[in-house]
Amino acid sequence: MRITVVRPGELGPAEAARWRELQQSSSSLDNPFLSVEFTQVMGELRSYVNVAVIEDEGKIAGFFPFERHKFGVGKPLGGFLTTWHGVIANPALRLPARVLMRACRMSVFDFDHMVSDQATFTPYRSSAHPVPIMDLSAGFEPYIAQVRANSSKNYKTVRYKERKLAREVGALHFDWCSGEVGTLRTLTGWKSDQYRRTGRTDRFAQPWIVELVERLQASDSPHFGGVLTMIYADGEPVAGHFGLRTATTLVGWFPAYNTAYLKYSPGIVHHLHMAEHAASAGLHRIDMGRGGKQYKNWLKNGDLEVIAGRVVRPSAAAAVHFLSRAPLSRARDVVTSRPSLYRAADRLLKGFGRLRTSGRSSHSNQMDRQTPDVMRTCSGSPHTNGRSNGHLPDLAGTNLLVPTRETRENSSL
Repeated sequence: MRITVVRPGELGPAEAARWRELQQSSSSLDNPFLSVEFTQVMGELRSYVNVAVIEDEGKIAGFFPFERHKFGVGKPLGGFLTTWHGVIANPALRLPARVLMRACRMSVFDFDHMVSDQATFTPYRSSAHPVPIMDLSAGFEPYIAQVRANSSKNYKTVRYKERKLAREVGALHFDWCSGEVGTLRTLTGWKSDQYRRTGRTDRFAQPWIVELVERLQASDSPHFGGVLTMIYADGEPVAGHFGLRTATTLVGWFPAYNTAYLKYSPGIVHHLHMAEHAASAGLHRIDMGRGGKQYKNWLKNGDLEVIAGRVVRPSAAAAVHFLSRAPLSRARDVVTSRPSLYRAADRLLKGFGRLRTSGRSSHSNQMDRQTPDVMRTCSGSPHTNGRSNGHLPDLAGTNLLVPTRETRENSSL
């Protein structure tokens, strides 16, 4: 077996075609974060992105996109931004992880959203996590029937709020796969506001991420594309989402909403419209991402699985990395796996967010310096690579399970 490490831009049309062929050979690889197009755009923007080309008996047997940082610290492609990682190869490929790491010149490789059926990394798994999905393979009507069965009360409530939005604001219009950059900037503006409001790291404060999303929005092929959706009331944007798709899977990435319409639960209203249009467009599922949000349990009708773990090659750099990361990683996993602890962390982060956006910047900065590391880990800081699916929507825009006064009054409608 031969492994050659190249930059994504060095892959030619033949290699890209082979990548797609391998990706389509396994349903567990049906995710746009594993697409060659995503890797190539990332490679154009980030110098630390590489691809290991795996050859066996003179034929390309697999590709492994990864990031290599200082001291041989390896990360999955996209790091904290992405929610599906792995080797693009037939699941039967037998490639020891340390052999792969040696070829990639990595001393340590942490993963938290790895494809669960890959022999290369499964020996190093420390935990497994469900990934809720909206399974649309049978069409939208069977899906929505399952949503009603999950909670008839929630379904009636969201449909009531949808009618109320149309009645009080104006007729609703849903735009699927918008190509307007202005619409994307409206969405990312809402998302930045949400990040600040809830004490999270603002992804869009980093110019390269803004450029990444704008380039991906312009991508559109049968195999891969950006999907920008927006729901309007009387022409006013209310809630939207930007994600990526393969030919059959849409992955949730950046949902956000206009806080002026908070009382109408715009995030949930949007998600149901998005599911209907996704099914009409021929997509088979929407991956909502790992993370314990209550609204997902209502919207989902199936689960996938990802695993987390670490592969280490003996070295001084690996030892230092372990000592700096392991305690926070374990604390993060404890907090995010227990709803009561996650809610407490979420409340604390939102408190910091309120200070940050209230104009008391000096006090906010002082408080931020005092934030416990475990809280920063839960926020999805790019410095820790920790997250509890930081791309998820603010609960206030989607949560039907912690009712407002209005929801309680109308829960039977």
